[in-house]
Amino acid sequence: MRTFPPTVRAVPRPPKATDPADLRATDAISGHVTRGGRGPCYGLVAEDGVEYALHGPSYGLLVEGSFVTLRIVSRSSEVDCGPGVRASIVTR
Repeated sequence: MRTFPPTVRAVPRPPKATDPADLRATDAISGHVTRGGRGPCYGLVAEDGVEYALHGPSYGLLVEGSFVTLRIVSRSSEVDCGPGVRASIVTR
């Protein structure tokens, strides 16, 4: 009498990864204000350590040291707001 080895079942695949529910828009940054005031130029260091030179005419007061989330767009080099990646503030 012949014996056969047990059948090996296929290992189930892990569930497909889902997107995190807290994804921010790609144009949003969060960080601490390093150069504040009433504008139009501001400085911000994002959570990932990137420094931004932000331009926001008529944007209002940003208090140095505060934590903010802003929507930004890249901008040309027409206005020099100091060191960092040049961007314009769209909204808070």
